[in-house]
Amino acid sequence: MRDIDEIALLIDAHVPIIILETNDESRALELLTQVAIKKQLSYGCWSITEGLQRFSFGSEFALAQQPESPSDVLKAIKRQTAPTLYALCDYHPYLYQQPEHIRLLKDIALDYHRLKHTLILISYELDIPPELQHFCARMRLTLPAENQIMSIVREEVAEWSKDHQGKRMKADSGTIKALVKNLRGLSRQNVRRLVRGAIRDDGAITEADLPEVNRAKYQLIDMQGVLSFEYDTERFSSVGGLHRLKQWLTQRQQLFLNTELVSTDRPKGVMLLGIQGGGKSLAAKAVAGLWGVPLLRLDMAALYNKFIGETEKNLRKSLEQAELMSPCVLWIDEIEKGLSASANDDGTSQRILGTLLTWMAERSSSVFIVATSNDVSQLPPELLRKGRMDEIFFVDLPDEKIREDIFTIHLKKRHFNPDKFRLNDLALLSEGFSGAEIEQSVVAARYSASAQRQPLATEHIVEHIENTYPLSVVMAEKINQLRLWAADRTVSAN
Repeated sequence: MRDIDEIALLIDAHVPIIILETNDESRALELLTQVAIKKQLSYGCWSITEGLQRFSFGSEFALAQQPESPSDVLKAIKRQTAPTLYALCDYHPYLYQQPEHIRLLKDIALDYHRLKHTLILISYELDIPPELQHFCARMRLTLPAENQIMSIVREEVAEWSKDHQGKRMKADSGTIKALVKNLRGLSRQNVRRLVRGAIRDDGAITEADLPEVNRAKYQLIDMQGVLSFEYDTERFSSVGGLHRLKQWLTQRQQLFLNTELVSTDRPKGVMLLGIQGGGKSLAAKAVAGLWGVPLLRLDMAALYNKFIGETEKNLRKSLEQAELMSPCVLWIDEIEKGLSASANDDGTSQRILGTLLTWMAERSSSVFIVATSNDVSQLPPELLRKGRMDEIFFVDLPDEKIREDIFTIHLKKRHFNPDKFRLNDLALLSEGFSGAEIEQSVVAARYSASAQRQPLATEHIVEHIENTYPLSVVMAEKINQLRLWAADRTVSAN
């Protein structure tokens, strides 16, 4: 009813042109029909394929002929004297570079005091020419709340049961609740489509359906450009070390997923600072895996556009799309690349920072930020202030015990038995190695063993460790400087 009331309010406010942005056209037309009945208005709906279809809920209106072309329908509306609500579907292609159509719309708007016509332009996305903006109001249809999504789920379950001679569908309440949370941000039409697909696939709603639902949701939202959906998340069992970070996240899992919690109390995000290859990116993936929510990656370098204002628009659109995918984890990898000020960026980085900080302060949706950075010196102090992020974790190089765990993880991942390797020796020899460098030593050793037609053994890995100069040696000064900075300013992730 909220959408109906909002449209009725705009009509009462004598707004001549209403821009209704939605991809659920059938829902929009259904609502407009209800508005026309409620206000006893004549109602017409036009599309390029069907022409003008006329309905009457108030005073009758008649046209001399059935207008079909984009210009004919506006001319017919301009001649019509009875106050009428007109829905124009997908009219936007006929606005751009079409002075006649723009002028006709403007004539109708300027003559509102006499005609009392309200035009509803319905489209998924619509940019209004400057000449018409003064006459327009923009609105979006509200998306279904959790109780409404639950009603759709029940309807689809009942429909499936009816089609299968009363057979009960397999599901548990926890999975149903998770499904409902993951379907937030979609239109009713798309919610029904995904629920129906999940049920009719195997007659059950299980945890295995949730990743598929998230992927389908991502495709429906159509995230183009700088925001991508990460299909492969990780479990923390695949991450060596980071015990404090794991504990911190486990304590906040239920709070983050609790939609009834006051938004200001919900976990906001973490900053992961550390050495390249230390496992920051893997940890970001593991957060989404631990909490069972979608993982979105924001490419800061891809935000920038040569046209003034487009970069900020890219960021705002990406953040809006992240909110539609909530609850989710938003991974901002190497955040300093998009926020470090430059003398020749015309202040774009500062505008990007302002947009991001404002969104972080005002958002009410369940979007948990995991920002990673390798160079803290380039980060603006405003971003590091308490309240922007819940905590700043420092991901240092793994100690001996963690290095042994990392060797175990990567050997198991490649279907080798860790018990057949001298893990203590490997952990001792790899002092100063990052997790990524340890993994590469296993990968390279496997290539060598295969070339020699031998089974992989400890000696093959030792050989590659001894021939590797880790980053901690190559960039020792920079790493020591980073450790000194983090000592009194961050919490150790290990």
